[in-house]
Amino acid sequence: MKKQWQLLLTAIMFYTRLPVPVNTPYHPDMLNQATRYLPLVGWIVAGCMIGVLYVLSNIAPPMVSILLALITGIWATGAFHEDGFADMCDGFGGGWTKEKILDIMKDSRIGTYGMLGLLLLMALKFLCLRELPIFGVMLTILAAQPLSRFMAVTVIYTHQYVRENEDSKAKPIAKGISLTGLLTAGIWGCVPFAAIILYLQNYTLLLTIPALLLARWYLVRLMKKWIGGYTGDCLGAVQQVSEVVIYLCFCILTWKYI
Repeated sequence: MKKQWQLLLTAIMFYTRLPVPVNTPYHPDMLNQATRYLPLVGWIVAGCMIGVLYVLSNIAPPMVSILLALITGIWATGAFHEDGFADMCDGFGGGWTKEKILDIMKDSRIGTYGMLGLLLLMALKFLCLRELPIFGVMLTILAAQPLSRFMAVTVIYTHQYVRENEDSKAKPIAKGISLTGLLTAGIWGCVPFAAIILYLQNYTLLLTIPALLLARWYLVRLMKKWIGGYTGDCLGAVQQVSEVVIYLCFCILTWKYI
């Protein structure tokens, strides 16, 4: 149990900017194992967002509350996944060879494709959530944050890491994840989604699953075609695209029911 607690703290330390005890041990192998708790980190991020949304919804207009909740999510993770999404937009938008794509994604500067991608992504998130009542927004965030992270974990399990340089942030994750780790991540990722479906008695929300699988298939196909696998930036892109797909599906499928 102590080891699992340390793995969770390692996941929080790597994937967010939330404080952890200063004596939390760290080793690259621990980060590899901690990936199983990435969806649980999504629970924590969702909790921060929902907390802000709940407080502000009583004193501020709904759209302001939703926007500040989204900003809270970005703050909690240090825009970790958004950065990966922007880098993938730049790399795959401006590169025509594997080497060029990887070089562009490694560049810390944001380009036109990354900027436009982020603007459109954030706009779509906001527009989807603003169509829901505040309680519906809370449920949507609670479902999306863990489940979207689980989608990224599935890519680690099924595909190869392609960046070979030792200074990559995601290098410790390159060893992949075990089936046990994948199943653990699946439980943490899917429980909120399943519970919300049962609570709402709206089983059309199950259509979110094929939508997620379609988005994952397209992104993975793109990665395999151009670079032969995934990088840390690609995982961030999978998480962000999955998150916005869930928001979109909940917007379409639940706004009449909540």
